[in-house]
Amino acid sequence: MRLTHLLNGLEIQNELQKEAERLTIEGLADNSAHISDNYIFVAIKGHRSDGHDYIQDALNKGACVVIGEQEFSNLPVPYLQVENSRKALGILARNFYKNPSHKKQMIGITGTNGKTTTSYLLRHILEYAGYSCAVFGTIQNIINGESRKSTNTTPNSLDLHRMLAESKDDIAIVEVSSHGLSQWRLEGVLFDLCLFTNLHPEHLDYHHTMDRYFEAKMSLFDHMKIHGNAIINTDNGWGSKLATILKQREKNVYTTGKTDNNDLKIMEYDMETSTVIVKEFAETSIISPIAGVHNVYNTISAYAAALLAGVKKEVAAASLPHFKGIDGRFETISIPEGPTVVIDYAHTADAIENCLKTARQYSANRVLHVFGFRGNRDISKRGQMLQISASLSDQYILTLDDLNKVSYRDMIGTLKELQEEFGQQNGRIIADRTLAIKQAIKKCCSGDWVIITGKGHERYQQSYDMHTASDKETVCQIRDQSGGENLGIAF
Repeated sequence: MRLTHLLNGLEIQNELQKEAERLTIEGLADNSAHISDNYIFVAIKGHRSDGHDYIQDALNKGACVVIGEQEFSNLPVPYLQVENSRKALGILARNFYKNPSHKKQMIGITGTNGKTTTSYLLRHILEYAGYSCAVFGTIQNIINGESRKSTNTTPNSLDLHRMLAESKDDIAIVEVSSHGLSQWRLEGVLFDLCLFTNLHPEHLDYHHTMDRYFEAKMSLFDHMKIHGNAIINTDNGWGSKLATILKQREKNVYTTGKTDNNDLKIMEYDMETSTVIVKEFAETSIISPIAGVHNVYNTISAYAAALLAGVKKEVAAASLPHFKGIDGRFETISIPEGPTVVIDYAHTADAIENCLKTARQYSANRVLHVFGFRGNRDISKRGQMLQISASLSDQYILTLDDLNKVSYRDMIGTLKELQEEFGQQNGRIIADRTLAIKQAIKKCCSGDWVIITGKGHERYQQSYDMHTASDKETVCQIRDQSGGENLGIAF
């Protein structure tokens, strides 16, 4: 592709020589290790390294054009200076891959909690209705029916455009994180439907305030196509605010919630049968296939998106009882003669509250909660998470999550300090995560619930006593070794 075609829409701060316009570009990369002959190298300053320091390496590997934010002169190839290299990468990727988001129906889902669950529920409904559906998100990327490893909730713009171009799917669903939005990973991508699930305190080490966090999430709706639709849960206060703002901007807004002024009203929820009555033009009965009121909202969001994507409501409703669940999202495992164990990705106070309340709503005799905190991550939410656990569980066990280069000693010290300040008297610390889970299960009898939060589908980063690789593997090994014996002992 000619360089001039790739630069369409890109604001360049210096002058491009005429002879450079005729250059033929074979590829793009923002990592010098991925450069080949006749590639453009986009230098991006990251948190750990600066791409501008790797320009010479990119030239040695065959880069014929370099784009960056810093001033450079006397390079042997054309250098184009831009204000924002991340944004430039998205524009270049869109042009190189011939605007792939324009060629399929695109659905973006943002919010603090529920993005993954809503994505998979929506994919299930759409595929039940006969559409092929790609998913880009936290657990994996699914393209043309094949699973690929995911390194970020939202891929960077180059990877996202490339995978969209490879996808032959009718519809693509993208989990959209606030980091992805603030780092321009969605640049050049436009959506037919944009969903907002909720907003709760999270990532404040990065965004600093809830208002800035909200603004990052709201920027997704700047990526809607001209006739695109926003689907918003207004039972969340931030969602109600978002709906008001978007309506003032004359965007197409479709709201869900309990009040009469919503486009899709939640009439009632029968927990015993998991039946939700909703009303659009007429009342419809649907099944919420995952336990918990919070998952009712995820189901409603997916259902509403399916309707706006063209699925008949009868088909959407018929699909939901066949949903098989998601790894690490309120995933239940029964222990013979022992408790019900739930593995969930919850890592905010609100998400933990939802999990523990769900166990109570399902008449758990006792609830024991196992969780920890990630090192070098938002510390402002830790106290509230522990207060919620202490107030809603019969007993909690604090344990290790990902240390992320924080020392074992320092993290244990942190757990002790948090317990002293917020933990009341019904908790203890067991550092080894597998032994914490084992102890929790052994303390419980049939009718009790053990809620394990924080890791969900993710694999362990540390080695533990049981040599298992995930919470699910740990629980399954304990179950398989129980041999049907009654594991319950007194608290």
